Amino acid sequence: MNYFFITGSSKGLGKALSELLLKDNSNYVYGFARNCSIEHVNYHHTTIDFNNLDAVQNYSFPELDNVEKLVLVNNAGLVGDVKHVGKIDPKQIILCYNVNLVAPAIITNNFISTYGDNTLEKLIINISSGAGRSAIDGWNVYCSAKSGIDMFSQVLNEEIKIDNSNIKVLSLAPGIIDTDMQVQIRAADQTNFSNIAKFIEYKKGGDLSSPEATASLVHQIIETPTLLTNVLCSVRDISS
Repeated sequence: MNYFFITGSSKGLGKALSELLLKDNSNYVYGFARNCSIEHVNYHHTTIDFNNLDAVQNYSFPELDNVEKLVLVNNAGLVGDVKHVGKIDPKQIILCYNVNLVAPAIITNNFISTYGDNTLEKLIINISSGAGRSAIDGWNVYCSAKSGIDMFSQVLNEEIKIDNSNIKVLSLAPGIIDTDMQVQIRAADQTNFSNIAKFIEYKKGGDLSSPEATASLVHQIIETPTLLTNVLCSVRDISS
């Protein structure tokens, strides 16, 4: 069996990827989200709020049998308050860092602690963002959290080399996807986000990728991880 652990599996990219993987009966998906929106014999759901770090720390990865492929996709994320620093709700700062950076770091740590000694090759995909690689006003916390997941992934890659672990890690920017996050971004006030017109035009011009189209690209990476050689990468690296 091929086992996949996917956070944020109830909607958007996480749901689309889970459903795509479940088309193959040799795949088993463990999904994590606040709500369950998938029903399948090979799907196991864990209801969890990634802002609840006690719950994240207390999750125990299961013992697995007859493993052929083992993949972790840290996909859950949120943009948080789209506002300039000084106007952000402090609770939203904590929420955004917890969901986008702290929780995936804990999950990855536990994943490697549980399965690191398994000689089978393992793949970790941390869903990052182009926003982690360029400064965007109004997205301060989101940009810095995604920049953090990029660096976390790069350092992990160095540790993998030193430890000679059979793990491949990617910090993957998925492009601009037509999700609830984009709805929230387009609803921001221009005084808090100077580039809002550009994002409204992305939607009007049909430039947003569907979750299903992006999931197909991520699936290609899962099937052939050697498509990408750099830890910091983008779906555009295989779609161009």
